[in-house]
Amino acid sequence: MIKLTFCVKRLPHLTRAEFDQYWNNTHAELVTKHAEALKIRRYVQVPLLERPSAQKSIRLSRGSQEAEYDGVAELWWTSFEELAQAGNSPEGVLASKQLLEDEKRFIDLENSSLWYGVEREIFNKNEQQ
Repeated sequence: MIKLTFCVKRLPHLTRAEFDQYWNNTHAELVTKHAEALKIRRYVQVPLLERPSAQKSIRLSRGSQEAEYDGVAELWWTSFEELAQAGNSPEGVLASKQLLEDEKRFIDLENSSLWYGVEREIFNKNEQQ
């Protein structure tokens, strides 16, 4: 499986709540609508947990900085070839264009990061039960 990891930062004029509401509702529906055309097998959103004391505690325990992002989007494809094929199809090109236009409404793309990778699952206790 190929995975796209997208660390997203909201546009400066949006509150975290406004960003999350749009991302979880409007954008998620659009990704779902285009999933088949783009051959997306799985889509997960990981918004920043609103627990300031817990966030501070975990950062201090590692000597880390405050999170630069408002969340992470994760998307999976069966193979890189399938991803490329879907992205180059007429339906995939249109879907990609619509998703990008929507992302510009709520994501600060210049200050966000994304990359393709392959997961290395070390363990999954949910599957062992």
